[in-house]
Amino acid sequence: MKKLITISRQYGSGGRIIGKMLAEKLGVPFYDKEIIDMAVEASGYSREVIEGAEMKAKSGFAYSLASALSFNEGSIGTLSVNDRLFLAQFQVIKEIGDNEQGVIIGRCADYVLKDIPGVTNVFIYGEMEDRIRRAQELYGDSPENIKNTIGSIDKARANYYNYHTGYKWGDFKNYNLMINSSYISEDEAAELIKDYVEKRTYIEEE
Repeated sequence: MKKLITISRQYGSGGRIIGKMLAEKLGVPFYDKEIIDMAVEASGYSREVIEGAEMKAKSGFAYSLASALSFNEGSIGTLSVNDRLFLAQFQVIKEIGDNEQGVIIGRCADYVLKDIPGVTNVFIYGEMEDRIRRAQELYGDSPENIKNTIGSIDKARANYYNYHTGYKWGDFKNYNLMINSSYISEDEAAELIKDYVEKRTYIEEE
């Protein structure tokens, strides 16, 4: 059994918390902001630049246009700025997948590791009212502001994923397991994923 799990999630669905609980239950490393730290060290880009790359994609058209303009203005090599920032994290995630086990949050990890046998890809989503409540509890903002934030961050994540992978964020075909966290506790969701990882069938490497 390969304990390598990627978790994509809607904002406010509790996906990060569930992933951290899952890593503890499986006894494997947890990777979220740690990916950024590793990409900063490996690439030399600043933390702020890499951390903000995903949020630049709030407008899918503007993000694509920025990539094209960066290329036309003579980016290093044949890659745009956006693509080079993505590649910095891509290489870190690929190295983790090739050499280690762990739970990886977001950052198109399901796509990055798609050629590694035995990876379990999970998508966590939830009902809007529950996502607002959870985000309020975590960040203390007003319900009106939180709802706008949820829409903005979900859109950025979807555009970023769709642009860099050519697939659709949240499409069931990209995942082994999808969980609506509104009808199950975070701990139970982590336990459910653990049970799935331990019981699912795996394609043997040739």
